[in-house]
Amino acid sequence: MEGGGRPSAAQAALLAASSALTALLYSVYRHKARVARGLEGARRVRLDGDLRAVLLEAPGRCVPYAVIEGVVRSVKETLSSQFVENCKGVIQRLTLQEHKMVWNRTTHLWNDYEKIIHQRTNTTLFDLVPPEDGSGVTVRVMKPLDAAELSLETVYEKFHPSVQSFTDVIGHYISGERPKGIQETEQMLKVGTALTGVGELVLDNATIKLQPPKQGMPYYLSTMDFESLLHKQESNARFWKILTAVFGFATCAILFFILRKQYRHHQERRHLKQMQDEFRQAQERLMREMNVEGGEPLKNACVVCLSNTKSCVFLECGHVCSCSECYQALPEPKRCPICRQAISRVVPLYNS
Repeated sequence: MEGGGRPSAAQAALLAASSALTALLYSVYRHKARVARGLEGARRVRLDGDLRAVLLEAPGRCVPYAVIEGVVRSVKETLSSQFVENCKGVIQRLTLQEHKMVWNRTTHLWNDYEKIIHQRTNTTLFDLVPPEDGSGVTVRVMKPLDAAELSLETVYEKFHPSVQSFTDVIGHYISGERPKGIQETEQMLKVGTALTGVGELVLDNATIKLQPPKQGMPYYLSTMDFESLLHKQESNARFWKILTAVFGFATCAILFFILRKQYRHHQERRHLKQMQDEFRQAQERLMREMNVEGGEPLKNACVVCLSNTKSCVFLECGHVCSCSECYQALPEPKRCPICRQAISRVVPLYNS
């Protein structure tokens, strides 16, 4: 604690940083909890012959946040894999990723480094249809790349190691970068994949569409079933809740430590003032009891023992209040009985 009982700059900075981090974590937790509650309250509809009637009865022919499960089917042509025969899909993502080792000058170690040098995503229109395709009802999926939890299946993956000569190796050690190779990956959302969609379900003329919701809720296209998707979001919200509670407890502990220091400083000051008042009352009492003309001997008496003459000058505060015997009896670290400042050195006082 600094003078006056105020917290130090480091303590104030630590309290401010901990409070700000707790507030940030709480904000993230509230968002995750709102997402989980919204997903739990989403209306589950079945992909069957009654779906069109449900939308016709809904206000504006729209269900703002609905859950629907179906199987992926392409509307027109499908996308064919470039590497796997007879592999058809509706979303295709081709990725080239560079792998290399980078020298860390701080830890003096080689660290793995990955960088995507090229990525291309191809899509085609697709519908969700019932697993037993007999009702003829389909749901057109709009803007699938905007959806969260969209997991594509890796259908092809190959690593092309880099070929290095002796001269290249020397150059890599000098530059601090050592390439390992290029990884080529193809991911696809295959035709026939079971998919869970969560979003706005609307009847547009004769087409039923699943699209991103307008209320700010997340848009999901997931290969998990709805119960697994809901459990994942609830677990995510619980994780951020626990993290917020931990940092909130740390913030309260720091605040308690600062307030406890301030309380102890206040108690010390009150005790010092009480001692000073007792000394003053004792001086006044001795002044009345002693019949000394002008009270000169008492004026120069040590404030501790009130018997010996003051003979020490305390530095750096400059107070003259104690005899040498009482100075030696002061507890370590030695402090001035008047102002409680630390005594760095003592100068003898000679009265002529």
